Amino acid sequence: MRLTEKQLQESTEYLKSKGFDAPEIGIVLGTGLGKLADEIESPIEAHYNHIPFFPLATVEFHSGKLIYGNFEGKKVVVMQGRFHLYEGYDLMDVTYPIRVMHRLGIKKLFISNASGAINLEFKKGDMMLIEDHINLQGSSPLAFKNVAQFGDRFVDMLEPYDLGMRSELIKIAKKEGITLQRGVYASVVGPQLETKAEYRMLRTIGADAVGMSTVPEVIVANHLRLPIVAVSVLTDECDPDNLQAVDIQDIIGIAERTEPKMVKLFRELIKVI
Repeated sequence: MRLTEKQLQESTEYLKSKGFDAPEIGIVLGTGLGKLADEIESPIEAHYNHIPFFPLATVEFHSGKLIYGNFEGKKVVVMQGRFHLYEGYDLMDVTYPIRVMHRLGIKKLFISNASGAINLEFKKGDMMLIEDHINLQGSSPLAFKNVAQFGDRFVDMLEPYDLGMRSELIKIAKKEGITLQRGVYASVVGPQLETKAEYRMLRTIGADAVGMSTVPEVIVANHLRLPIVAVSVLTDECDPDNLQAVDIQDIIGIAERTEPKMVKLFRELIKVI
């Protein structure tokens, strides 16, 4: 799709008409991590297929709606279900909701995802605070002709993840006794999982975890000068010398069991920012 001001305006006005009033924080929920939305007070829902110019979530375990309401005293808008290149979308589709949430007024963005642990010191069921990333998706969501209408074409990525929120999450995890690893997230296209040779390559180039999302949204958030914090739930261990077949239902199950800890981290962070 081609990004236009008219599209963003129509999407935003529709959501405002539904009652999405000046949210402060946007939250993107990853695979198996949808239950945070159940804790939102006075929720208002907008299904993606009703929002003008929104893509539709096609993955069966992504529910496909924006939810607005109160969470720990702050107005939030939550993406329950995100978009991926592997669904056949382009990077403009994948990142369109971030631009719409920004237009609604969010000042900070929280992102979660499920990923595989490349770092052999990390274990499935751990969480990892993303400190940096490697974009292996083959393109950029900023690589379009009229990008300068929406922000700087050449976006600095020295610290794509906000240092202040990262520091707070580390303190919160320590206080709550939650294991929070820290590392580099590599984003690939998918949907197939990696081969043993690919896992070795990822480790060699400095990745601690690998997944199929997040980086496009982070690039666009930086384009919009929107501070981001991102947490991966590590759902499998990617040791090429002892690799086991992975069932997607196992991945979802581990994400669901770990989710309460992630919700706790996000809840406590929202209290202090």
